[in-house]
Amino acid sequence: MVRYSATPANSAKTAKARGSYLRVSFKKTREAAATISGMPLAKAVAFLNAVKEHKRAVPFRRFNGGVGRTAQANEWNTTQARWPVKSAEFLLDLLKNAEANAKSKELETEKLVVKHIQVNQAPKQRRRTYRAHGRINPYQSHPCHVELMLAEEDAQVQKAKDLSLIKITKKQAVLKAKAALRNE
Repeated sequence: MVRYSATPANSAKTAKARGSYLRVSFKKTREAAATISGMPLAKAVAFLNAVKEHKRAVPFRRFNGGVGRTAQANEWNTTQARWPVKSAEFLLDLLKNAEANAKSKELETEKLVVKHIQVNQAPKQRRRTYRAHGRINPYQSHPCHVELMLAEEDAQVQKAKDLSLIKITKKQAVLKAKAALRNE
């Protein structure tokens, strides 16, 4: 059994998937994963498919040096974005795997949400490139490990309409009493 970096609140309603030593850019995959974090499963799959078709862009927030600007980034209140197609394909495969794991656990796939997704750097794969005057430079790829968890979204709790049910702190009670004395 492989260890995950996060433990789910309810493991019976959680499906996991992970990929190790994936030959896809760590930085681009990290940005795409950060974008789909917290999305419902169907919405995340639709978003990644739109990224593959260049219809929607992935905002680049951390690793954004030299990243160009596009109007599609306005959706995310930023200017820098790209369309990491290969990263989207790898993330789609992982989401599909996690969805299959959820079906085997008999979870409702319509209620699944991406609760946890993490991208870590894997060891660099080394090649070499030949330069002028007989020199050689490293030519490395930057693969990554990806882990994700899908969990069933719990029903939203309605806000209390009766204000007497709302708990207040001791300090708030004292301030309320002082205000009532001033008004008398």
